[in-house]
Amino acid sequence: MKQLLRELPPVHELQKSDKFQKLVDTFDLSEKYVTKIIQEVLSSIRSQLLNGNNPLKHDQSQSIVESIWLRVENELHSFQKERITRVINGTGTVLHTNLGRSRLSKDAIEHVKVVAESYSNLEYNISMGKRGSRHDIIEDLLKEVTGAEAAMVVNNNAAAVFLILRALAKEKEVIVSRGQLVEIGGSFRVSAIMEESGANLVEVGTTNKTHLYDYEQAITEETGMILKVHTSNFKTIGFTKSVSTDELVHLSNQHEQLVFYEDLGSGSLYDFQQSGIGDEPVVKQVIESGVDLVSFSGDKLLGGPQAGIIVGKESLIKVLKKHQLARVLRVDKMTLAGLETTLRAYINEQAAEKLPTVRDIIKPIEQIRELVEYFIAKLQTVTSVYTCEILEDTSQVGGGTMPGVEVSTFVVAIKHQQSSAQELANQLRKGSTPVITRVKENNVLIDFRTITKEETDDLVQAFTSIGV
Repeated sequence: MKQLLRELPPVHELQKSDKFQKLVDTFDLSEKYVTKIIQEVLSSIRSQLLNGNNPLKHDQSQSIVESIWLRVENELHSFQKERITRVINGTGTVLHTNLGRSRLSKDAIEHVKVVAESYSNLEYNISMGKRGSRHDIIEDLLKEVTGAEAAMVVNNNAAAVFLILRALAKEKEVIVSRGQLVEIGGSFRVSAIMEESGANLVEVGTTNKTHLYDYEQAITEETGMILKVHTSNFKTIGFTKSVSTDELVHLSNQHEQLVFYEDLGSGSLYDFQQSGIGDEPVVKQVIESGVDLVSFSGDKLLGGPQAGIIVGKESLIKVLKKHQLARVLRVDKMTLAGLETTLRAYINEQAAEKLPTVRDIIKPIEQIRELVEYFIAKLQTVTSVYTCEILEDTSQVGGGTMPGVEVSTFVVAIKHQQSSAQELANQLRKGSTPVITRVKENNVLIDFRTITKEETDDLVQAFTSIGV
């Protein structure tokens, strides 16, 4: 080990090498950064040698210097690799939280591109020739699709919940059913966000049963709000009882100081129940029932970019817009551009055709089977190392929406002649275009509910290029 340590070249010698300048030019990086990587590689090798490990022993066919350059080059490749990249979602979960939830429509992507590469009227009123407000840009569209008096947008629904509680219920009591004190992804808890907002949580009822009289008995002079949280990511079944939105509207209207706020979470503008899928409430119907405020996500069932959308009574929305947190939690021009085009699809009654999220959730099973058959035919024309079988299965909506709802689908079950299903799945995941699949009973399963015909060629390429 001591001899190897003595043979490690100093950094300045490596900098004099033609290889150094070649790497600078190839990767279009500064000499300073390439030098930093060389230092890190040498430090790592030196540290391992001092600890009695020889990281160079598997490189015996190369000189020490060649081995060092190879490691430096690998580190530079890793650095240059895109951090966030496109993947093919073969899981069938439409709103896959780990895979970015909603895909934007082609129209929305084009609008985002135009706005991103240009100056825009983000905070400029063109007709008046003076400063405007980004809150005004799509408020009319949100009012149209929800029927609300007013609307605003923040950066996600958690932000919407926090802003509403902070601005309207700080140091006031907020009544919530125990059965609605949910925790969603990333350990976001309703109870914790209420504490951070300065609101005082008043729990009523039990985990499985809450009655109207529980709310009635909890109302005091200190009560500022009744909060109903839509349990988007779980269902309580069996011996249960909850209080309807209509009942809570009637109760809150009897108390002048009370705000009734419903956090819908997923927030659907499309009635999926018409397609026999789930029982998700439609935002417009909730507003029509008389709720003061409603908040929901932009990148779930809505099918747009990440955003927290707040709609409801104009007097309350005005308070929220003027609060200092509104600036902290505001969205950028690209979010507004994507959301604008997404909302227009609903106004024009084209959501089912133009929005990938809506389209994929209601995709006819016959169309899915056609895609599966198309893929198998293409794959088998280029390789014979795979066996494919079409199976009936179910897809999940995902993203913390429609818990327990499963939609019929077809999957292709694929086996490789020489490799296990897990090995094949790992290779697909690590390919140049990662393919995310499911593994079941030594089969790799690909659900074509979340795969487009345009992605099929890439999927075939992924299978033919992996080295299993």
